[in-house]
Amino acid sequence: MWRPDLTAYDLQMTYSNFVDGKWVQSASGATFENRNPANTNDLIGLFPDSTTRDAELAIAAAKRAFESWRLAPAPKRAEILFKAAQLIAARKEEFARDMTREMGKVIEETRGDVQEAIDMTYFLAAEGRRLHGQTAPSELRDKFAMSIRQPIGVCAMITPWNFPMAIPSWKIIPALVCGNTVVLKPSELTPLSAMHFVKVLEQAGVPAGVVNMVTGGPPVGEALTTHPDVAVVSFTGSTAVGKLVNQNAAPFFKKVHLEMGGKNAIMVMDDASLDLALEGCLWGGFGTSGQRCTAASRVIVHEQVHDRFVEQFVQRAKSLRVGNGLDTATQMGPSISEKQLQKVMSYVEIGKQEGATIACGGKRLTSGAHANGFFHEPTIFTGVTRTMRIAREEIFGPVVSVIKCRSVDEAVSIANDVVYGLSCSIYTQDINRAFKAMRDVYTGIFYVNAPTIGAEVHLPFGGTKATGNGHREAGLAALDVFSEWKSIYVDFSGKLQRAQIDTENL
Repeated sequence: MWRPDLTAYDLQMTYSNFVDGKWVQSASGATFENRNPANTNDLIGLFPDSTTRDAELAIAAAKRAFESWRLAPAPKRAEILFKAAQLIAARKEEFARDMTREMGKVIEETRGDVQEAIDMTYFLAAEGRRLHGQTAPSELRDKFAMSIRQPIGVCAMITPWNFPMAIPSWKIIPALVCGNTVVLKPSELTPLSAMHFVKVLEQAGVPAGVVNMVTGGPPVGEALTTHPDVAVVSFTGSTAVGKLVNQNAAPFFKKVHLEMGGKNAIMVMDDASLDLALEGCLWGGFGTSGQRCTAASRVIVHEQVHDRFVEQFVQRAKSLRVGNGLDTATQMGPSISEKQLQKVMSYVEIGKQEGATIACGGKRLTSGAHANGFFHEPTIFTGVTRTMRIAREEIFGPVVSVIKCRSVDEAVSIANDVVYGLSCSIYTQDINRAFKAMRDVYTGIFYVNAPTIGAEVHLPFGGTKATGNGHREAGLAALDVFSEWKSIYVDFSGKLQRAQIDTENL
C-alpha cells in the first residue's frame, strides 16, 4: 500500500504536519491516535496534536508563498491541479481502502468520496483557463470597463470527518486556482485521508508554503479563525461550532464560509413509485450510516400510502447488513466514534420518551463482528410529529423519523418547519406537485424522484437558514468564496471625464 516517503514518516506510522513544503512534527511533540471505528483494536497511526505555534508557522509559510503564487499564471496553476487529479485517480482504490479503515463507511462509498475529489479537481482546475470576469460598455466616450477576479490571501480550511477527501477538495482546489494559499486543519478523526490529498498536491508540484496541513484540536482551529493574517475561513461541521468560527473571525472582518447542519426530508406522495421511493429512503437515511449533512432523517409520507410504505421500509431496513466497510457484503458501517454513537443512542431514548414508536432497530450492536466497533442498528421511528425533537434536531446517525401528511401542501409545511434548509426531495408522478414543491421548499438543494443525497460537483452546494451563511461550495459559485471582484476602468480619452455628469456628448 502506498505511503508517503519514509524520510518523513517512520515505520510505526507516526505521521507529521506539512508546513512550508516539509513534513514536520508538532512543536509540542504530542500525538493523538487514529483508530478504525469498525475495530478499535486497529491502530491506523499517530498524528500530531498540534499547538497554536504550529498553526502560526503554517500561516506564516502560506503568507510568504502567497506573494509568488498569486502571480503565477492561472493556467499554470491549473496544470499542477490537473496533474494532482491524475495522481488521485491512479491511487483511487488504496485511498478508498484507507478511508474506509479510518472513517468506517463502506468501500463503495469511499470510492465515491475519492472520485468526488477527482471530479472536483478536474472541474475547478479547468477554471484556470477561464476565471471569467465581465466587459461592459462605458457610458462615456473612449473609456473601457471590465471586472476581474483577484485572490484574497491565506485561506484557513477546517474540514469534517464524514467526507475526508471530497470536502478538502471542495475548498482547497478553488482557493488554489484563484491564486490563494491554504492552511488545512482536517478532523482529528480522519487525518490520513486529508494527508493523502495534501501529499498528492505536493507530488503534483504545488510550491512550498502554498498548501499546509496542521492536525490537532481546538487550539489549532482557534488560531486559524483568529489570526490576523488569515483572510478567509471555510468551515464545514456542526452549527454550534460554526457559530464559534463566525464569532472568532468577526472582529477581523474575515471572509467566512460556513457549511453546517441539516434535517432533510423526503416527501413521498400518494402517486409515488413506492419501490423507487423505498430505495431512495434507504440510501438517503442509512447511507454513510446517516452521517451526512444531507441525510434523509425525515420521511414525510402521504396518509394514503403510509402504512404500506412503512411496512416495506421497515422490512428493508431490517435486512441491511451492518459491519466492517471493507467487507463488500456490508451495506452500512459504524458510527465514527463512541461519542457519536452515544449521541445516536441518546436520541433513540428521546424519541421513545416523546411517544414515537420504534418500528425497527433502536439498539447498539455489540456481539461477534460488532464487538469492537461503534455499530448501531438501522432505526425507524413511526408515529412521529413535526414538533418532536427527533423530527427537528440533527442526529447524524442511522435514525429516520416517518411523519404522516395529508397533502403536498402539508408535506412542504413540515419540510420547512425546521431551523435548517439544506436538502429536500419529493417522490411523485405529478409534474405540478413536483414544481410546486421545488418552488415552495426553502432549501439550497432539491431533488425530484431521488433522495436528498447525491450532489454533483458542477452545481452549487449549500443551504439556507441555520445550514449556512449564504455562500456555496462546488460549481462556479465556489470561486466567489475565494476571490474578490475588482472593477477596472481605462480612460483613453486624454481628458477628465466624470461618470454620471459628463454624459451629454454622444
